[in-house]
Amino acid sequence: MNSVSDPAAFQDRLGYKFRDENLLRLALTHPSVAHEQNSPMPHNQRLEFLGDAVLGLVLARELYEKFPDADEGLLTKSRAKLVNCRALAERARAIGLGTHLILGHGEETHGGRKRPSALADAFEALLGAIFLDGGFDAARAFVLREFAPDISTLTGPAGIENPKGELQELLQARSPVAPEYRFLSASGPDHDRVFECAAFHEGVELARGSGKSKKAAESDAALAALKKLRAEVECQKPEASPANQ
Repeated sequence: MNSVSDPAAFQDRLGYKFRDENLLRLALTHPSVAHEQNSPMPHNQRLEFLGDAVLGLVLARELYEKFPDADEGLLTKSRAKLVNCRALAERARAIGLGTHLILGHGEETHGGRKRPSALADAFEALLGAIFLDGGFDAARAFVLREFAPDISTLTGPAGIENPKGELQELLQARSPVAPEYRFLSASGPDHDRVFECAAFHEGVELARGSGKSKKAAESDAALAALKKLRAEVECQKPEASPANQ
């Protein structure tokens, strides 16, 4: 296929109308086309590079505003969660991008339309094309519209996926002793129980948490401990001298 399948319908799905449809075609052209023709035919890798940068900036700003208390490390982890290959491939499938890819015969034969890497790369290239065609505001609107479900599911300081693991990692920098979790209480009716647990380290209680299961309560306690310990680290940082301000 050397042209975009039903470009008008695809742009309707994107919520963006290209002024220059050649940019759309380029964004959807897989490198396999050039490889098979053994020629310097343009493909989407340069647009992918551009789109990656635009995507990173848009999401960085959104996360910065959504989590005002999160540090750089947590913000970076949240952004990485949103822009990994699997996540981008899912976004590409959501807009039906695979149907419109322009592929070489070999890539087509070997399932290129469903290949996560091809979908993720094309999604970033598409964003790069929107940026060139309509500017940053158009690109930002597209990103926020398509990533809204993912952004809305991020909770806590930058969507930590494994609070217990991160707490153990943080504490291991200080001591070989692992944190432990102690069950404190359970309340509420049998069909709606709330459990409370506490996180301890070297016999000292760090924080408490609650949840609908003991596991959830331990995770909540770990999250609270992470917040507390990171806040303490920030407080212990020396103030900048007037010469460094």
